[in-house]
Amino acid sequence: MKKAILIALFAALVNLGNAQSLIGGDNILKTNMSANALQNYNITYERSINHFMSISASYSTMPKRNIPLKSLAKQFIENPNIDFDNFKMANNAITFESRFYLGLQKMSGIYIAPYARFGNMEVDVPINYTYTPDPIQGISFPSLSVSTSASLKGTIRSQSVGAYFGMQYQLLTKLVLDLWIIGGHYGTSNGKLQTEIPANTPPIIARPALIALKSVIDQTDANPFKLNSTILGNSIITNTDGPWTGIRGAGITVGLRF
Repeated sequence: MKKAILIALFAALVNLGNAQSLIGGDNILKTNMSANALQNYNITYERSINHFMSISASYSTMPKRNIPLKSLAKQFIENPNIDFDNFKMANNAITFESRFYLGLQKMSGIYIAPYARFGNMEVDVPINYTYTPDPIQGISFPSLSVSTSASLKGTIRSQSVGAYFGMQYQLLTKLVLDLWIIGGHYGTSNGKLQTEIPANTPPIIARPALIALKSVIDQTDANPFKLNSTILGNSIITNTDGPWTGIRGAGITVGLRF
């Protein structure tokens, strides 16, 4: 009887070893399908450190497109002269993450994941404004008021840290399903945006145009972000700084384990 039990136990261990060799692997290469559907393309490499911990690095990029959630942006960025219909943005980010799994299998089960994210957001903000050319020899031309637009372009850089939790499971032999549940990050940001008028613009037009455009930019209320604009030559430089927050979750990620 004891011999039969030992044989059965040995067979079970062999079968378990074979199953682990099929599942096996300390590496997972995966992508978030829900983010891809929103044109935020991404790839993540995860590496097991021990039975309960892993580290990973991911890269995400979104090509330039019209700003998402336009109605929300209008509430957040208050300026009636901004053309939100043609407001465009692109971004890319690198995220470094460590995971602490609560399950019994390597890189499987419920996890808690602290992370650090470094991002760049490129923006192209069309702004409408009106100016009147300077008077010539004391003669003003109010009827010559010109309505035009300019684009405020540049990059906003952010650095943030946060944490989230989710569940990861092995499917089939090599397929992994990773469900991001909820989490978030907080940090800081700073940016430099620039707009300019043609270098050969006559002074009677360039000066009032720059002053009017700067006045319109200074009307922007994007609290808690601070904007500081300066006229430099034929350009306006707008520096931004403020906090940076984000929510991470509700993601469906699939990967290949090897």
